[in-house]
Amino acid sequence: MRYWLMKSEPDAYSIDRLAKDKTAPWTGVRNYQARNFMRDQMAKGDKVLFYHSSCEEPGIVGIAEVCKLAYPDETQFDRKSDYYDEKSTRDNPRWLHVDVKFVKKTRLIGLAELRGNKALANMRVLARGNRLSITPVDPAEWEIINKLL
Repeated sequence: MRYWLMKSEPDAYSIDRLAKDKTAPWTGVRNYQARNFMRDQMAKGDKVLFYHSSCEEPGIVGIAEVCKLAYPDETQFDRKSDYYDEKSTRDNPRWLHVDVKFVKKTRLIGLAELRGNKALANMRVLARGNRLSITPVDPAEWEIINKLL
């Protein structure tokens, strides 16, 4: 099993929405490295730290779980979508996504708290210039964060 941190802007898709929906496709990823994580490394049962980004107080707000392996992201084919990709075809889709299911909502663990914990200093989400919406989480980091919850 692997562990991941997946970012979403709460205005686009929040932990509360996932709690209501129960499961959701993680659509709209348009970064090759993040896509490759989903395609090549994510497996059913992998645990996810749900992270709200680009908001008043960014941070971890819940736990989810990968419940469906990577498959083509339909938004790439929808001309009305912000995520439309004219170079992608159904025979050769460029963008994939996984489905995640809600596990639980947690207290907010904000950036200041994450940065203040020396054992989490190497988390990718804390790296300067990190813009990836999906990053791997080391098992030791997962354990530390779960103790903070």
